[in-house]
Amino acid sequence: MGPMTETEPDSSKITPLFVLQFCAVLVVILVIAFRPGEWNSARWIGLCVAVPSAVFMFTARWQLGRSFSVTPQARALVTEGIYSKIRNPIYVFSGLVLVGVLIAINYRYAFLWLAVVVPIQIIRAHQEAKVLEAKFGDEYRRYREGTWF
Repeated sequence: MGPMTETEPDSSKITPLFVLQFCAVLVVILVIAFRPGEWNSARWIGLCVAVPSAVFMFTARWQLGRSFSVTPQARALVTEGIYSKIRNPIYVFSGLVLVGVLIAINYRYAFLWLAVVVPIQIIRAHQEAKVLEAKFGDEYRRYREGTWF
């Protein structure tokens, strides 16, 4: 059995949750970009990390389509696009968006958020892996061997 991918039309990938997530990230980036204050190196570096990471995160989210869920579910095994290299690109790139935002706000204690978010994302990734392995078995194990996180 070959890789399974989403086959629905692109318009069905635009869900209310997708729009909400996109708007939330866009607002955070715009607040950082347009907040008063000096355009120092931290602000530039933060935006240079956050913006491309957000693009990759939403590309991955788009590629996942209706297979996206808040709780671990195995609707389809998406193995193409960004998912051909990274099993959990939404977690990876949302973490990088957070890093970029934290750098841009230039508040050293803000990085404590990473001590909370990163372990939660790792736990979620492991839970999802169990659900996908239970449903897709060897196909998922082969996919996992050829991808990172």
